[in-house]
Amino acid sequence: MKSFISHLECPKCNSVYDSDQINQLCVCGAPLLVRYDLRKARVQWSRNELSTRGKTLWRYREILPVCGEENIVSLGEGMTPLLRLERLGTETGLRNLYLKDEGVIPTGTFKARGAAVGVSKAKELGVKEFGMPTNGNAGSAWALYAAKAGIKANIVMPKGAPFITKIECAVSGANLRLVNGLISDAGKIVGRGVAKYGWYDASTLKEPYRIEGKKTMGLEITEQFDWKVPDVILYPTGGGVGIIGIYKALLELREMGWIGEKLPRLVAVQSAGCAPIVRAWQEGRVDSEFWTDGKTVAFGILVPKAFGDFLVLEAVYKTNGCAIAVEDADILKSQAQIAASEGAFICPEGAALLAAVLKLKEQGWVSPEERIVLLNTGCGVKYPDTVTLDVPTLEPESEL
Repeated sequence: MKSFISHLECPKCNSVYDSDQINQLCVCGAPLLVRYDLRKARVQWSRNELSTRGKTLWRYREILPVCGEENIVSLGEGMTPLLRLERLGTETGLRNLYLKDEGVIPTGTFKARGAAVGVSKAKELGVKEFGMPTNGNAGSAWALYAAKAGIKANIVMPKGAPFITKIECAVSGANLRLVNGLISDAGKIVGRGVAKYGWYDASTLKEPYRIEGKKTMGLEITEQFDWKVPDVILYPTGGGVGIIGIYKALLELREMGWIGEKLPRLVAVQSAGCAPIVRAWQEGRVDSEFWTDGKTVAFGILVPKAFGDFLVLEAVYKTNGCAIAVEDADILKSQAQIAASEGAFICPEGAALLAAVLKLKEQGWVSPEERIVLLNTGCGVKYPDTVTLDVPTLEPESEL
């Protein structure tokens, strides 16, 4: 197995770190990003080689950080379907509307990508135990992949997190704790645990490798479009690692010559009840301010302040994208509309994207002919409380 991994680099001060050692944050406090020798990759690796490889994210192993095949921890994650939404396209007047559906991936959400690569690299680095805060899905994915790897997981999530994600953590054998608060409060507890017990800190962007798993969504989208990028990609944004990863993937593909100069416009979508990235973008800021009293039915994007907010905003600015917030009522309406029109029961975070693209169409920001991708991050069955069941009960002798 070959990886062109070169080093870790701070995007703020450009300090360089060894990727063969455990490194978490730069001395300046910023997250570290994985860098590859893309010049060598351009010469020694061809996208034609992908035709002979399995349909998992590990088909892109040359620009993933795991060096030894024996360290890969996999449940078959990757290469999720890119579905053309023909009925919705007709209904909305957006004729080239697509859904990248991460709900069919192991653990039911895109978090499996970050967990697969993050846990695999942690295993390669000799990590035995880690701690992480989560809104639910990331914790359950990391707990399950850690169980397969034989690594001990300590998970702290808000008490109000989706019930199914709590079950996944518990059944995996993880040390699960709930907190009366938000993910920011869970993060403080994990920070104290890291300091006290010496855990590997698997918090969002406090280890460099989760983002490498998430970037494979961008790699897959371009491959599925035969290496021609779409015009717009909408992404539900909480911690924002996915949008950061997609942007990173596009830059790497462009540097290797696998795609042209054009990049899709990236759209960060948040709930109106918790929209720090949107507010920052509206104000032309390069970072966000803490959002107090956040609340939304799309629990996965209930993040008052993303640690990598400056990287999310950079991805939006550099691609001429935007950030937009939608109301919870529109999220639930969109969730039902997608299920009824396309047979896809997606998570509320993913449903927020339909509400967002309809607003953008009204504003003239997207046009009917543009190729637009909605990146659904998970399956709807993990959020049963978002659907109200109001159906009649029949007696055995009843007729329809």
